[in-house]
Amino acid sequence: MVKNNKNYILFIALSAALGGLLFGYDTAVISGTIGNLAQYFHLNPVETGWAISSALVGCLIGAFFSDYFSNRFGRKTTMIITAILFILNSIGTALPNSFTMFVIFRIVGGIGVGIASMVVPMYIAEIAPPKSRGALVGNYQLAIVIGIVVVYFVNYFIALQGDANWNLNIGWRWMFGSEIIPSLLFLVFIFLIPESPRWLFQKGKSTKAIKVLEKLNSLEEAVIVQTEIQNSLNKEDKNQWKNLVNPIFKKALFAGIGLSILQQLTGINAILYYAPEIFKSLGSSADVSLLETSILGVVNLIFTLLAIRLVDKMGRKPLLYIGSVGMTIALAAVGLFIYYNAIGNWVLPFLLLFMASFSISWGPIVWVLLSEIFPNKIKSLALAISVFIQWIANFVVTQFFPSLVENQWLKTNFNGAFPFYLFSVICLISLVFVWKKIPETKNKSLEEMDKIWES
Repeated sequence: MVKNNKNYILFIALSAALGGLLFGYDTAVISGTIGNLAQYFHLNPVETGWAISSALVGCLIGAFFSDYFSNRFGRKTTMIITAILFILNSIGTALPNSFTMFVIFRIVGGIGVGIASMVVPMYIAEIAPPKSRGALVGNYQLAIVIGIVVVYFVNYFIALQGDANWNLNIGWRWMFGSEIIPSLLFLVFIFLIPESPRWLFQKGKSTKAIKVLEKLNSLEEAVIVQTEIQNSLNKEDKNQWKNLVNPIFKKALFAGIGLSILQQLTGINAILYYAPEIFKSLGSSADVSLLETSILGVVNLIFTLLAIRLVDKMGRKPLLYIGSVGMTIALAAVGLFIYYNAIGNWVLPFLLLFMASFSISWGPIVWVLLSEIFPNKIKSLALAISVFIQWIANFVVTQFFPSLVENQWLKTNFNGAFPFYLFSVICLISLVFVWKKIPETKNKSLEEMDKIWES
């Protein structure tokens, strides 16, 4: 492929991946606001959990309808819709006069995140050539991480603009409102990229599809890719639900659902959403806790970049093994330090180890695998189902983590360490799951997935 083609594909992938940046920005902005938000609206622990997890209800709705929207309107139009939802969310969560209004707009933003979490990696995978697909889809997770890191620092610097009373009444509103800038950028860039050629062929728009392929590939490669896509579409049954009865496809769907659930049950979002509050509970001041959270975000970014460099060289499974082992050790250690009150300077290094382990493995690699592992006959439906269930798992962890932390029986018997022990055991289970149930997809075309599962 000529250099211009590579640069064009990279531009397309990065433009679409801005949806991932908004995913990260929208889900992590709450971490810097939750303390003041809970105080401003006088929230109890259950309501505090709802303030965060309400967005995940929107994510469930978005993921549920993502397959319909992406097939009915196309990948590009669907991403435009998500950008508009992000814009509405950034305005609505910055200006609420009641907790109910805040929750409504959190759900609106969540719908955008839920749709984007399915359509963006699928779009990038359909655009990308097999040899660089892992890295290009990995840009989606990289964008999520950049969004998280950016909003951590945005929250930190906004918090420095006033005293505690200003942050309680005004600061958290600026934090939510800041999301309008990346939302507008996403909307602009989506207008500059082409529709997925696979979707265009699917809708009978062959002339447009061929023009897109010729921009993405050399003429010879464009013909080969066109033939592969059309052969795959000719075999495709329009009733994807019926295809799920096939044992081979059920096996693939089980793998995708397992990856989605385990990614969330590692505890990553409990730590991302509640990191400042965790650090406060361990003795840090409000400003220092936001700075420590920002350091977590930087480690997340560095190791996600490393994963993108390694995913097409080492493969998907070796990185998942490395991450599972690192997360298991790190969370078990954090649990022990909390149990024995040996917190001091010990907890942060092991939380950084956890973040590094997740970021080089279960963060980016799961999204790569979800965009790859499903045979084309069930691809969009299976991906939508897996992402939908991923958001259910995310909701469960986010909603009940505050209650786990505040539970008096667990405090008495485990000294607050129980959630970290639980997440550590799940990380160990994730290692076994990958070993037994997940195939290696390195250098395989999307059209080869049927053969992989048959074998």
